[in-house]
Amino acid sequence: MARVISSRTDYAQFKQMTTRWRDNDVYGHMNNVVFYEYVDSAVNMWLMESASLDIPNGEIVGLVVETACTFYGPLGFPEPLDVGLRVSRIGNSSVTFEVGLFSTGAQSAAAEARFTHVYVNEKTRSPVPIPDRLRAALKQLVVIS
Repeated sequence: MARVISSRTDYAQFKQMTTRWRDNDVYGHMNNVVFYEYVDSAVNMWLMESASLDIPNGEIVGLVVETACTFYGPLGFPEPLDVGLRVSRIGNSSVTFEVGLFSTGAQSAAAEARFTHVYVNEKTRSPVPIPDRLRAALKQLVVIS
């Protein structure tokens, strides 16, 4: 069964990011592990800017418990990126973000990632319910198809 590649309209918000010289590997494109750096950075930027999460000094911490990425096309330096964000699941203490990495102007994602955080108490590392303020912000990233 062929997978449908996400388009820009499948995402709730975008972050503009810039690739770096060091992102390219010997094959002249962005190495697969670098995609995860952009995913992690985009999610955490959104959490700080839109959800007012106090990273790294808050009472809760979002620990990454699962990631996955499907690659459809190359990205590399020098190339601006549009990083699309959406939320596919909000649980009691966890949230799953879906992130699309797009070349500027491209309608289809070059890569799509899934990124799950479990929120824990900063000191005990025990799971905690997602605070209401964060939950309300996360709901703004849910895209209904």
